[in-house]
This record gives sequence, C-alpha cells and structure tokens, in this order.
Amino acid sequence: MEKHLEIDSRAKGLIFDLDGTLADTMSVHFLAYKTILGKHGVDYSADIFMSLAGIPAVGSIKKINEIYGKSLNAEELGHAKEAEYERIMHKMKPIEPVVELVKKYHGKLPMSVGTGGYRRLAWKTLEILGLDKYFDILVAAEDVVNHKPHPDTFLRCAELMGVAPGHCQVFEDGQPGMEAAKTAGMMATLVTDYFDNTIRI
Repeated sequence: MEKHLEIDSRAKGLIFDLDGTLADTMSVHFLAYKTILGKHGVDYSADIFMSLAGIPAVGSIKKINEIYGKSLNAEELGHAKEAEYERIMHKMKPIEPVVELVKKYHGKLPMSVGTGGYRRLAWKTLEILGLDKYFDILVAAEDVVNHKPHPDTFLRCAELMGVAPGHCQVFEDGQPGMEAAKTAGMMATLVTDYFDNTIRI
C-alpha cells in the first residue's frame, strides 16, 4: 500500500529539499561523481555518496579527499562534476509522493526550496520536472555561507516566506538536511520512508 505524505497541523510554511526529495536525481548525481572521480582513481561508493547528501559539490570533494586520502582540487573537480551532471540531468524523474504534496498545497501555504545545489541547475531541475511554476522562493548554495547541516539554508527560506521557523515543515532525504531542520527549530519529515530511494546506475 502506498503511503501518503501529510503535513503537520501546525505547519504554516513548507520547505522542500530538491535532490532526492522533489527530484529523483540522486542516481544521476552519483553517476556524475563516479565518472569524474573514476578519472582520478577513486572508486566512489554509494554509501559514502549518501552520507554526503545535501553538501554542495566543492564541499563534497573536500570530504572525499579526507575519506580517500586524496588531495584533489575541490574547486576544479566540484565544477567538473556539476558540468557532467548537467550533461546527463535529463535522466531524472519526479518523486511522486512529494510532488503530490506540492500540488495539493500550492496557493494554500507558502512554499520554498532549500537546496545545497547551485541556483542555475536547481531551477533547471524544477523546469525539467515542470515544478518551476509552483515555487517563487529558492535558496541555493550561493545564498548562504554555512550549508547543511547548518540551519542557514532553511532559516533563509523561512525568512523569505515570512513564516516563523517553528511553523515551518521541512521535507528532506538526507541526514545533513534533517539535522539542519531540527537545529533551525523546524518540523522535519524524512521523505525516504515514502518511496524507494535505492541508488541505481
């Protein structure tokens, strides 16, 4: 039986993560990382990839350096990974239980997207999925100094929606994002309980 996502009765504003929450892009991101890192002798694993969910590409490469004992150029490879992702991003699909919620509450409650991804690609993702018309507010990697698990992304979303953090409900697929929502004093819902989020390449 398919489970349906519900919003909390206290919620006055909804914040959605993008990759892995609204858009089934995780397999596409993983493939892009695997391709780029493979050229540098890194056999990137899905488990490590999932543990870094929500962290922008440059930050992820820095973590990968620590984990694999490498000294890769984070800026350069982070941008190379994003370029590779953009090349194959048409392969993504919407995550229906979450998209259903967006359509149901559009025009009824303020909504925003809070992502660790870069703004241009985030809007492109929403356009590919036909979701750009549902959102006016998008807070991306360039908009905050401290990314998830810091609460800044979601606090900025709340500020732009004009909703107190305690009345915001965040929908997330990654632990860094769940931590960010809780630190922000928001209601946090893990969406991976509602669909199969297995990485497939």
